[in-house]
Amino acid sequence: MTNKSPNDVHQSSLNHRQLRVGELLRHALSDILARGDLRDPEVFERSITIAEIRVTRDLRNATAYVSLFGGGDLQRVISGLNRAAPYLSGQITRMVGLRNAPKICFLADPTLEQAGQIETLLQKPRVKRDLDCTKKLDSD
Repeated sequence: MTNKSPNDVHQSSLNHRQLRVGELLRHALSDILARGDLRDPEVFERSITIAEIRVTRDLRNATAYVSLFGGGDLQRVISGLNRAAPYLSGQITRMVGLRNAPKICFLADPTLEQAGQIETLLQKPRVKRDLDCTKKLDSD
């Protein structure tokens, strides 16, 4: 039995349509946020990155994973985005041309935190020693 990462399991469980619609939604949402249409003080003039949007099979629900460039309180920004979710959902639906507006939920993008954990792990002396041994074996 092979060990699959959560990302591999997630990718294999999604169909092509879900991936395509998720990417369309991500581009549309990024455009809306770049225009600065939202006047919520938690969101207005913030550099928000939409890393990924995952859509359910029936396309009725979507989870948007966001990160904040340039610092700030990400949880407050996420609260502002969740307050604006009905408006954003309607705007996105018109831009993309979907029949039904998906209900959007905003969450923090975990990839930066995971990258930090991996970097911390790679800096541990035991791991460094193992990596150095591997490099020596590869050069022989």
